Amino acid sequence: MLTNTQNVILIPTDFSEVCNNAVEHGMVVAKALKSQVWLLHVFDKDTEKYLTENNLEASDIEIMLNQTAEKYHKKYGVSVDTLMETGNLFDKVKEINKRINAKLIILGTHGKMGFQRIAGSYVLKVVTSTNTPTIVVQKNSNSDGYKNIVFPITANTEDRQKVTWAVSIAKTFDSVVHLIPKFESEKFHKTKIMNVTKQIKDIMTKYDVKFVDKVSSPEAGNFAKQVIDYAVENHADLIMTLVNKDKAFFFTSWDEQIIYNSSQIPVICINPVDTKKSTWAKGW
Repeated sequence: MLTNTQNVILIPTDFSEVCNNAVEHGMVVAKALKSQVWLLHVFDKDTEKYLTENNLEASDIEIMLNQTAEKYHKKYGVSVDTLMETGNLFDKVKEINKRINAKLIILGTHGKMGFQRIAGSYVLKVVTSTNTPTIVVQKNSNSDGYKNIVFPITANTEDRQKVTWAVSIAKTFDSVVHLIPKFESEKFHKTKIMNVTKQIKDIMTKYDVKFVDKVSSPEAGNFAKQVIDYAVENHADLIMTLVNKDKAFFFTSWDEQIIYNSSQIPVICINPVDTKKSTWAKGW
């Protein structure tokens, strides 16, 4: 029976290569946090099609799920439980996450590969449907922890909320946080970014977190591209982004450029929340 645990990492899987990578990624995090992992498979029409094409039975999916749990439990020593639900993938992830009050969701995304097609629209729906931070992992994402974290800073004052997560993750993995304030020519926004950046640096210093900062350039292309290029050059293991659940998403939006970066660097997506009610970062 599922309970409201708060120290659980939820990882949906369809057993594809990218989802297996997400599971591996999640196990590294779970071991560091001493968290329990719930592996979730949602039995839907794509599952039925997969079974038919491979001459399998529904019971084979349960066997695959249990074998996956056992494999990673032995490898990482992490407590791994499994859950199979029938229904819509997005709805069930949202429902189960609410029931267990997970501290973190880890999503493997692979466009149209894998039989459940965990694609962009699904990922964005999950990210914006919950206050639970979500790490989006692609096919070639690393699974060795987070030594370098890229932290973009914009004129949005809610960017300061990311500092809680950045400090917590950095303290857990002994990371270096790379601050990248966005270049603004307009005086008001420029001053705002300078103030937010100073506040973030002060907090990093207070908690003895290693950080460096790099000012973006107006000549180096759009800010999302600069962030991704910098992340690649500095061997980043994680990029932080703050998403707005009330906004509409477009293909060229900031969020999608970062989340689906072609370098396949994992991205942690955080929704602005009431920090007084938030418990996730306290668990790191």
